[in-house]
Amino acid sequence: MIYFVSQMDKITEQPSRYRHLEKMSTTELLSNINTEDKSVPLAIEKVLPQIAQLVDVVADKMLAGGRLFYIGAGTSGRLGIVDASECPPTFGVPHGLVIGLIAGGDAAIRKAVERAEDDMEQGWLDLMAYQIGPNDVVVGIAASGTTPYVIGALKTCREKGITTACITCNTGSPVAMQSDFPIEIVVGPEFVTGSTRMKSGTAQKLCLNMLSTAVMIRLGRVEDNKMVNMQLTNDKLVDRGTKMLAELLDIEYEEAKKQLLLHGSVKKAVQAHSK
Repeated sequence: MIYFVSQMDKITEQPSRYRHLEKMSTTELLSNINTEDKSVPLAIEKVLPQIAQLVDVVADKMLAGGRLFYIGAGTSGRLGIVDASECPPTFGVPHGLVIGLIAGGDAAIRKAVERAEDDMEQGWLDLMAYQIGPNDVVVGIAASGTTPYVIGALKTCREKGITTACITCNTGSPVAMQSDFPIEIVVGPEFVTGSTRMKSGTAQKLCLNMLSTAVMIRLGRVEDNKMVNMQLTNDKLVDRGTKMLAELLDIEYEEAKKQLLLHGSVKKAVQAHSK
């Protein structure tokens, strides 16, 4: 099946509300960009029920042994990879629990790979490398909603009974049509016409923050408001964990640090102290 959507039908491709950007002062440019950026959280607010549905589905699937996959191209793919890569150090989960895939492979993280996003088959092939199954959830990220790499992956997933979702910034897109849980965040035309790394990218990033953070809280990876399972990968995080533990156990800083390093996480140190 070939999907075709006119560029002018896409909200993300509509002309900017601003003209003659090159004639604006630096202050005017920044002020106008900031004005546009302020509209993004309001657009996300409108789709909070859809995000909530997806959070609950992902959490349930993970409790059954499943994983969360993000798949996208260009900026969208990079945003998924960033979110996936931050879950292990922040929440202490295995690296394979949240996985980000980008059209063109790892090389495309730093440099665009020509025409990689136009391959309808490669997305599914990339997912197959991880032995994807019915307990997993695949979230396609595509500002336009028309990226063939993402459409093809989601379509095959649905055919095989794998739960699909998407984060897009157009309505009624092919990507949404292949999603069990579509999230359509309509932020309007970009400040620079068609530059979806701006408002659309911000919307996707905020949505991904919500999704992964809420899922991890549902899975018990946060207690009270603290990252009690974070990995102690640098001095800053050791210091943060030490202060958490000192507060939780009402002990001195040095003793808290000793216990933290001994047990490897705030949560494990608290559990050991309680025994």
